[in-house]
Amino acid sequence: QAQLVESGGGSVQAGDSLRLSCAASERTFSRYSMAWFRQAPGQEREFVAAITRITSTTYYGDSVKGRFTISRDNSKNSVYLHLNSLKPEDTAVYSCAATTAAPAFFILSRAATYDYWGQGTQVTVSS
Repeated sequence: QAQLVESGGGSVQAGDSLRLSCAASERTFSRYSMAWFRQAPGQEREFVAAITRITSTTYYGDSVKGRFTISRDNSKNSVYLHLNSLKPEDTAVYSCAATTAAPAFFILSRAATYDYWGQGTQVTVSS
């Protein structure tokens, strides 16, 4: 059973950058497609980005496309989210998730697909 631990959140100004990390305990990390979701107070969980197993194909939500980058390092059992050109509306709790489901966008963009979740890390962007 994979355990996921996020880090790297914080409070920044609009236009700043952050890098979030998610470390997995699972030795077979490379078998999992990984994703980042976010949830702001009073709002539904939103798909941010995903990176598939094997080919490391990446997918992004429309609101972050061109500003955020997801990457993975299987040797470190880790996935990263680089957040650039941050906006106040990016303020949320960011959580990473893992799944062995089929690596297609319409599957990986759904929160219900994921078997394992981290506890989340807060990102706050002020104007």
